[in-house]
Amino acid sequence: MKSLVLALASLVAIYSVNCDVYFEEKFPDDSWESNWIYSEHPGKEFGKFKLTAGKFFNDPEEDKGLQTSEDARFYALSRKFEPFSNDGKNLVVQFSVKHEQDIDCGGGYLKVFDCNLEQKDMHGETPYEIMFGPDICGPGTKKVHVIFSYKGKNHLIKKDIRCKDDVYTHLYTLIVKPDNTYEVLIDNEVVEKGGLEEDWDFLPPQKIKDPEAKKPEDWDDRKTIPDPEDTKPEDWDKPEHIADPDATKPEDWDDEMDGEWEPPMIDNPDYKGVWAPKQIDNPAYKGPWVHPEIDNPEYVADANLYKRSEICAVGLDLWQVKSGTIFDNILITDDIEAAKERGEALKKTLEGEKKMKNEQDEAEREKEKAEKPEDEDDEDLDDEAGDAAPVEEHDEL
Repeated sequence: MKSLVLALASLVAIYSVNCDVYFEEKFPDDSWESNWIYSEHPGKEFGKFKLTAGKFFNDPEEDKGLQTSEDARFYALSRKFEPFSNDGKNLVVQFSVKHEQDIDCGGGYLKVFDCNLEQKDMHGETPYEIMFGPDICGPGTKKVHVIFSYKGKNHLIKKDIRCKDDVYTHLYTLIVKPDNTYEVLIDNEVVEKGGLEEDWDFLPPQKIKDPEAKKPEDWDDRKTIPDPEDTKPEDWDKPEHIADPDATKPEDWDDEMDGEWEPPMIDNPDYKGVWAPKQIDNPAYKGPWVHPEIDNPEYVADANLYKRSEICAVGLDLWQVKSGTIFDNILITDDIEAAKERGEALKKTLEGEKKMKNEQDEAEREKEKAEKPEDEDDEDLDDEAGDAAPVEEHDEL
C-alpha cells in the first residue's frame, strides 16, 4: 500500500505544471539498504539504522522510517540523486522526526550536499550546503538548526527557534525563496521567518563606525551633576559604630590575664552614612554621544544568497546518546503547496500515535496494578484503616 501511494505521488510530481520534486523518500521497504550509503570514515564508532514504524504509530506500513538503533553512536548515512539548482526558484527541504525514546541528547537534523560528497567518507567536518532540523541536549539545548554554507563558511541563524521535544512525529520544513527570504515551519505552522541577510551573518554590515570620528573633548554626557551649592551639615559626621553604653566589664575579667577590657561595638543610631551632595540637572548636558557611521567599503550586496548552484545528496550525519529516533518523509522540492499538502496528511500520523500511546500507557498501568503483590494491597488497606481513626475522632468533635 505504501509503495502504491509513493508511486502515485511520483506520477503527480512528474506531470504537475511548474512543479519539481527533486527528491522524495518515505522508506516504504528494505530497498533503502541498497540506495543509501553508510560512511566508513575511520576513527568513528558508527551506529546502524533499522526500518520500523516504532512502538506506537497510526499505520504500521505508512509510518515506517529509519530509526537509530544503538546508544552512544555516530550515525552517517547518505543518498545521492539527480543534481539540480534552485536558481530563480523556491527551495523546500522537509522531513519528519520522531524521538520516541524521549531523547535526552542527540541530533535530529538533515544535511544537504552538493555532488562533491564522498559518501563512504562522510563525517562531521564534511562540507555541506544546508543543515536543518532539531537538536536536543539536556534542558538547555532544544533548538532547530538552520545553517547555510556561504563562500566556504557555515553560518548559523541568529534567531533561537525551539524544537519539539516530545515522543511523537513532527514535520520540519525549511522554505528558501529567490527574494532572499525564508520560512521555518513545524507541523505546517510557521515558527520563524525573515530575510537571509538580516538573520545570518553572510555579509559584513552595511554600515560601520567612522574610524575618523572621535567624541569631542568638551562633550558632556552627564545628565546630572552634584549641586555645587550643596554643603555637608556640620553635625553630619558620626562614626558608624560606637561602644555599647550598656555593656559592663565582667566581674571575672582579669586585666593581667585577659588584657585591657573594651566594651563591644554596636551600630551607631546617629550614623548617617557617607555624605554626598544632591544631584541637579546638568545645564551643559548634550545627551549621549552617538558614534557617526559610514558606508562599509567591504560590504557588497548579494542578491543570490538563497541560491545553491548544485544540490545532489541528503545525509543523516549526527550523534545520539540514546537511540530511537525515526526519520521519514524526506522531501526536496520547489513546490511549497505540495509540501504543505504532505504536511497536512501527516497530522493523521500524530493523532494515531497519540491514540495508540495512550492505549499502551493505560494497558501498562492495568498490568502493573494486576501484578501488584497481595501483601502490598493488605498494607494499603491497613494504612487506610489507620488513617480512618483520626478522621472519625475529628467528626465526633
